[in-house]
Order: sequence, then C-alpha cells, then structure tokens
Amino acid sequence: MPFRSAGSAKLSHDAVHHPLFARYYARISVMAETRMGMGGVRDRLLTGLSGRVIEIGAGNGLNFAHYPSAVSEVVAIEPERLLRQLAVEAALRSEVPVDVVPGAAEALPVKSEAFDGAVISLVLCSVRDVPRALGELRRVLRPGGTVRFFEHGKGSGRVMASAQRGLDRTVWPRLNGGCHLARDPIAALREAGFELGPYRRLLMPEKGPRLPTSYCVLGSARRPPVRE
Repeated sequence: MPFRSAGSAKLSHDAVHHPLFARYYARISVMAETRMGMGGVRDRLLTGLSGRVIEIGAGNGLNFAHYPSAVSEVVAIEPERLLRQLAVEAALRSEVPVDVVPGAAEALPVKSEAFDGAVISLVLCSVRDVPRALGELRRVLRPGGTVRFFEHGKGSGRVMASAQRGLDRTVWPRLNGGCHLARDPIAALREAGFELGPYRRLLMPEKGPRLPTSYCVLGSARRPPVRE
C-alpha cells in the first residue's frame, strides 16, 4: 500500500491544526446539506466517477455518501485531526470503500498516476501553496484522469472583489482555517496544466444577499493524456 490509514497510524504532528474552526465547520456543513442545497451539489459533483478516486481535503466526509457505485475505492486525504476523525466515522457508513489518510495537499502520501479520478471540494481556498497542491494532484492522476471540483472564489464586480481582498489581508484566514476568499480556482487549474471541461458558476446560497463566500464554481477538468 502507498500509505497507512488514519485508523492504523498516528502522526507525530498534524499538517493542519484548526480545532475551533473544525468544530464550527463540522456543524455548519451538516446544516448546509439541506438548507443550502449542498447535498444536491455533491451529487452533481460526483456523478459519473468510476475506478480509484482520491479526494483532497475530505473534511468531515460528507461527500462519501454521494459517491456512485462505479467507484471502486476512495482515498480521502484530510490534514485536520478532528475533521479526519469525523471522516473516518463517515467512511464506516459509506457504501463504497473509503480509506481516510492523514496528509497535506502539497505532499500527497500516494504513488504517482495511481488514480482514475480526483475530487477537490472547498479546498483550494485554504491550501498554503495552490500551484504545489495542484502539481501534486496532477502527479497522482493517470494521464486522462478526471478532476471534479466545487470551489468558491473571487466575486464579480469591483466592490465585492475589493472586499474579498481586504478580508483576505486581515481577519478572514485566521478565523476560518486559512480560507481565502479572492482566489481564482479556474485560473489556478489552467495554470497547473489541466484541461478544463464543462463548468458553471453558481451562488451559495442561491437566494438572499450575495456574501463574500457566495461565489462558487462547479465543474470538471482532466490531466491531459500522453501525446504520442
């Protein structure tokens, strides 16, 4: 095996340690499943996946219940200890095999070209080094492998973009587990060498005031196949 599971090994330290935010996120994410329609978003995010899949930043494992039966195995990477423990519990309830593994997006503890698909869901906002994390994602995908993503990022309009940048420079990352509001996931995927597939921009929640966190994108990309 290219890794040890979270259930069978302990790390001497955690790659990410945000215990207060982790408790808050665990509560609010469960509420969002129905109140914000996140359950439906997860279905759209994961439908059509098959084979071996790696999920980066699995959080408390809410995606696990939405994986289709064609997925033979999920390796779920989660660096935060509390969220990883909750993900292990969610994995036990999953209908597809899920192995929850400690590790960081910038140094994935798995072999190269080992996966048919990859999932990133509300992850790129908080990784320390986006290009390095996406470089690792490209490394572990087989050529032609699929990336499914659901991320939030920079908003439309000068005022909102300015507000997001201001929050990023001050209190927002410290209060929200390293999250940044003004990143551009689509541009980051392109710059990392992925081929963009269909994607759509959406607001979360769809109704009500537009918040700095509201601007999301849902779609797919792939690692380019080997050219002969």
